[in-house]
Amino acid sequence: ALLFHGDGGERVAKRHRSATLLDLDILDCPICCEALTTPIFQCDNGHLACSSCCPKLRNKCPSCAFPVGHNRCRAVESILESTLVPCPNKMFGCTKTCFYGKESAHEKECIFSQCSCPSLNCDYTGSYKDLYAHYELTHSSNFSWGISCGITYTAVMFINDEIRIKRVHEKKLLFAVQCFWKPCGVYVTVSCIAPSAPEVGQFSYHLSYTKDGHTVSYESPEVKMVHKVSFETPQENFMLIPHNLLFRSGLLVIEFCIVDKLNQE
Repeated sequence: ALLFHGDGGERVAKRHRSATLLDLDILDCPICCEALTTPIFQCDNGHLACSSCCPKLRNKCPSCAFPVGHNRCRAVESILESTLVPCPNKMFGCTKTCFYGKESAHEKECIFSQCSCPSLNCDYTGSYKDLYAHYELTHSSNFSWGISCGITYTAVMFINDEIRIKRVHEKKLLFAVQCFWKPCGVYVTVSCIAPSAPEVGQFSYHLSYTKDGHTVSYESPEVKMVHKVSFETPQENFMLIPHNLLFRSGLLVIEFCIVDKLNQE
């Protein structure tokens, strides 16, 4: 294809060309080995460093000790801005492409992203709908009964159980209710095992716990969407039940409601 540039009667023809990059690793930062992100800096010898690495190096090139972090490498920045790669979920049916280094952002929202089964000792992965079918067929029990959005239910669990899975049949979604024992009390969170794609939907939730007339409640404007359930202590968005409100048996009786934000009455 020919592209024409210029004003008036003078036009300069420029041929539009494309090429194949055989080794994408050359677009990774040689220091942190992550994808280069703009701005990209280089030392006087041409060694590259991503913007996040330069402050850690105190602007001293680790290859030759020349100063790095003042001169931008515009050529490599231009290459990054014109390099498209297929979605990591291409093998599962995604046809979209992303700019190099931006794949992870797309993958969080990709409807074809693979989600992991929350059951212990199960290594199944699949799309969120396939995961729902797998869990319902393989791991369904009295503790994973189906629920509906907008209705308040009771989750009964022991602190040592750590997790309960709830199934929302009309959405083909799995929700994880988790508890974490900590010195200050017990943290309780809710997450949805699915990508944050518009097709999946948006949800909020409400939690409530009562003992001896004392009630602790928590409302979250959104349910966190995850590809895999994490058992790391949450740093935010959780309900805290103080130790003085816990039963000695470790039993938790929690009222919860998941709300479909796109279909609220």
